[in-house]
Amino acid sequence: MICNPYEIVIQGLTHDGRTFRPSDWAERLCGVLASFGDKKLSYHAYVRPMLLEGVRCVAVDKKLEKVHPQVFQYLNDFARDNDLRVVDCRTLIDEIYPNRFLA
Repeated sequence: MICNPYEIVIQGLTHDGRTFRPSDWAERLCGVLASFGDKKLSYHAYVRPMLLEGVRCVAVDKKLEKVHPQVFQYLNDFARDNDLRVVDCRTLIDEIYPNRFLA
C-alpha cells in the first residue's frame, strides 16, 4: 500500500503541476520533527517522507492534529505557502487503484 487511510499526503507538486524544489524538501521537512538518539536520526512517529510515483511526498498521520495541533498546522501552512497539493490518502488510493474492490 502506498500510504495508510489515516494519513494525509503533502505531494511535491504545485497545483499547476510543477515539481517542488529542492529535491530533498520532504526529508528536510520531516527532519524538522526528527529526533537524534542512540547515534541515529529517527523521524517523528506521525510524519514520514515517501516517494509516490516518482514524486517526493510527506505522509502525515491525522492523529498529529489532536496530539500536536500546532505542528499539524505548521505542516499544512508549509503546504499552502508553497502551493503544494494536500490529499487524503484514501483519495490517492482511489486514484491509483480505482478498481481495487472489484472482483
